[in-house]
Amino acid sequence: MAEAYLAEPKTPPPLNIPHSDDIVKVSIIDSTTYLSLDISPFLKPIYKGKEHLTCPAFSFLIEHKSGKKILFDLGVRKDWGNLVPSTAKHIKELGWTVKVDKNIAEILTEHGVEPESIESVIWSHHHWDHNGDMTTFPGTTELVVGPGFKGQYLPGYPTNKDAAVLQSDFDNRNVREIDIASEGKGLKIGRFEAYDYFGDGSFYLLHTPGHSVGHICGLARTSTSPPSFVLMGGDACHHGGEFRPSDYLPLPKEIKPSPIAHLSPACPGHLLQQMHREKSATTPFYQLTETFAHDTKVAEWTISGLQEFDASDEVFIVLAHDESLVNFIEFYPKCINDWRKEDYANKARWRFVGDYEEAVADVK
Repeated sequence: MAEAYLAEPKTPPPLNIPHSDDIVKVSIIDSTTYLSLDISPFLKPIYKGKEHLTCPAFSFLIEHKSGKKILFDLGVRKDWGNLVPSTAKHIKELGWTVKVDKNIAEILTEHGVEPESIESVIWSHHHWDHNGDMTTFPGTTELVVGPGFKGQYLPGYPTNKDAAVLQSDFDNRNVREIDIASEGKGLKIGRFEAYDYFGDGSFYLLHTPGHSVGHICGLARTSTSPPSFVLMGGDACHHGGEFRPSDYLPLPKEIKPSPIAHLSPACPGHLLQQMHREKSATTPFYQLTETFAHDTKVAEWTISGLQEFDASDEVFIVLAHDESLVNFIEFYPKCINDWRKEDYANKARWRFVGDYEEAVADVK
């Protein structure tokens, strides 16, 4: 979809995704998680009316032609009060809202998919709002983690009283750490080291470091003609304003339909530029705070890499906590493979600016 921009877009570098005629079936699972937390420890600046991150936590069911089923992330466990005690205490002390109705295993079972049929669960990283409850899956379900995970986070609590993860999630199951750089045999997609998970080009793991040790994203091929991919973003970003706008996708001159209720039928891009922290049409609305990421500079490098994917008509980025997709896309048991036909990526791209309704209203 051609758009008129407030700045001339730059041409992004090629992603160099290898050709394949194989796809996977991808479903985005609404994990029934709802989170509300103060935004200030994570992102800056604070825009009027957007003082909190209010977000879901998505999981992904990936089904391969071989019949293998895997999951990418699990949201929050239903009994989150039984997280590592220091984590549960921290959540309560900070007054964060955490609501979870169901574990992912329950949601799957309700739709005729038994936990025993899940070959692997992939964690994007170690944080509690992605790990779910692995004990709801049998020991035959392996757990897949990114490079450096085991050395950094195992053993879990209470074996290691200072651990951020529960040892019960790892007990009596295979925990497979993928060294993407070596096992991927030098493959890069965009700027990221990549691993061909099924060996047929249908699903890749990307090493997307910075947010935490071993952070990975998933890249699933959802069609071949034309080619299309869903990028499962994990916590490479948390909000669309972390990587949009960009040099490759500047603010458009207008967004239609308008995500901001009092600006109808179209939201003028120049109003968004005026309320922007740098009055920029090409710089993201947010920066990471200095203490949010494990390595802020590396996390910013990853965010820049995400912008390159975002500029491709072939890629639909789905962040784990993208509230703008709620009540917009179709969730499991529906699959998302037809996203390009539905034009979800273009229609969803600027929906996040609805969070800035009050800030835009103050623009003179």
